[in-house]
Amino acid sequence: MKKLLMMLGLCLLGIGLQAQGVVRWSFSAKKLSATEAVLCMKANIGGAWHLYSVNQPEGGPMKTSFTFEPSADYVLVGKVTEPKPKSMFDQNFGIEVLYFEKEVVFEQRVKILRKALDDKSALVIKGKVEFMACDDSQCLPPEEKEFSITVK
Repeated sequence: MKKLLMMLGLCLLGIGLQAQGVVRWSFSAKKLSATEAVLCMKANIGGAWHLYSVNQPEGGPMKTSFTFEPSADYVLVGKVTEPKPKSMFDQNFGIEVLYFEKEVVFEQRVKILRKALDDKSALVIKGKVEFMACDDSQCLPPEEKEFSITVK
């Protein structure tokens, strides 16, 4: 019985370790002017896994979503944008899914308010991304990752 439980535990540990790192995130900012910047949220997607669009319709896999902490130093301009996703009918969900493979960069424009520029220090924008990765036969549990982006 102990051996069976140990084997089961090792299998579950292996699945958990496989899940880590399926999607790796990096965050940066491009300053467009003294009062405007673009935040870049880049996802590197491993193997045959998919990451879903911010515009993924309901009823399927969880869409990727970004939340930014409110601040008096900046305001969001519009919504998060993305390149054109791939589209396919997914038999597992019974709907058309919008997804990315390998790599995708999401962008969010921000207007930097005068107050943030007066102190000559870098502006730090914090938030979180929520996402889900699936392959052709399985989905990993949804994940949440906090981030901090410095605008200089």
